Amino acid sequence: MIIMANDKYTLFREKYPVFRYKSYSLTSDNDNIYISYDFEIEGLTSFKPEIRIDKRNLQLVNSFDSAVGRKMVFSLGMVEAVSYLKSACCPKMIVECGNLDKDDRNWWKKLYFGGLGEFFYRNGVDACFDDFLTIECTGQDIDTSGEKMNLSGFSVVPVGGGKDSAVSAELVKKVSNKILFFTVNSQQARTDTVTAAGYGENDIIKTYRKISPELLELNKQGFLNGHTPFSAIVAFLSLYCAYLTGSKNIVLSNEASANESNIQGSNINHQYSKSYEFEKDFSEYISKNIISDIRYFSLLRPFNELQIAAEFCRHESYLHSFRSCNAGSKNNIWCCNCPKCLFVYGILSAFLPQEKLESIFGENMLDKKELESDFDGLVGLSAVKPFECVGTVSEIKYAVAVCVKNLLDEDKKLPYLAEKFNNSFDINEILKQPLMKEFNEINNIPQEFTSAVKEMYLYVSTKFN
Repeated sequence: MIIMANDKYTLFREKYPVFRYKSYSLTSDNDNIYISYDFEIEGLTSFKPEIRIDKRNLQLVNSFDSAVGRKMVFSLGMVEAVSYLKSACCPKMIVECGNLDKDDRNWWKKLYFGGLGEFFYRNGVDACFDDFLTIECTGQDIDTSGEKMNLSGFSVVPVGGGKDSAVSAELVKKVSNKILFFTVNSQQARTDTVTAAGYGENDIIKTYRKISPELLELNKQGFLNGHTPFSAIVAFLSLYCAYLTGSKNIVLSNEASANESNIQGSNINHQYSKSYEFEKDFSEYISKNIISDIRYFSLLRPFNELQIAAEFCRHESYLHSFRSCNAGSKNNIWCCNCPKCLFVYGILSAFLPQEKLESIFGENMLDKKELESDFDGLVGLSAVKPFECVGTVSEIKYAVAVCVKNLLDEDKKLPYLAEKFNNSFDINEILKQPLMKEFNEINNIPQEFTSAVKEMYLYVSTKFN
């Protein structure tokens, strides 16, 4: 008998009602800091995920196991837990190694529910915020009163290997040369981004995250699986690393587009933990509960994907080394068969000639008929935008419209998807939109970074008008 996902949700919640966050461990040797967690779905299995921070090239100015450090690691465990809790969607979470007041419990519940929006949708689960989880605490709070943070003047820039973090690196360089890059699990494109920015591997805070094998076994057995708010893990892990190194700023690369939902008329957002809502919530949470010395903000929040792509294309050194494809990340390639590859190709097509794009990707992705369904979602010909970190419908439509216009002006044959686009939309109407002049004022950018942001805006708003 085949059990449908929503039935699984109900069945598992009844059979496994309790998830326990039992403990965390924080140790160090000459080379690494080690973090491990002990989670349990009562009556089913235990999980022991691990994180390692390579500290060999780092100058640590704050103690790894101070009260502040331990509270950060405890909080990191709270967000790590959702990857394991989701497999049975236990309706009760018992936190045995820390304490959270009512507002904080609601804060975590909001993060879990928003971060699992895509998970619920793709699994066909009709979850209700009020009922899906109760958080209880039986542990003691960590007293951080009286502790002060030593500051070093550095800014931490998380790097994923794509165009956005490259643009952030270039903007931060205009303000300060004291940059530490941050990665979760090393990949060639991430290291290449750092070297293209003019820095070396010694300037990277390298962290390594290992998923508990018991979770992978549950996935094989048919327990619930799907997207979790990974960027929230990056938030808390980069916070701990910023604290260790005395860095005042965590500089993200999340654009205004990250606020848009994937399903028209809903709040389901693949990029929830990249949204401004989460950025603001996170900043308020850490300031209240952990530390007020570290600022967490996105330097690209004022801009849309078009503007970021235009700025990125100014920097030739990144063009052949950047990667944004999740499917091809382990092999450092563009797979050229997924919506993320198609989106990046499409958004860059407004600013780079087709020949250049083909040299980067290896083929013309606008000529791939097999990606028509993904293309329809990206440009709004269908109601569901692909569940990837991609821009808004209006942004990709504008980029493809520019590409189509350029090809027609050059009397060149339109690729298959570009031809379909030209037949479906009035490109002249699309190009009347002032997208290159947009500026999102709702952001948390500190005053000392605004000169670099204004310089970028001046370039993209005047050159591409």
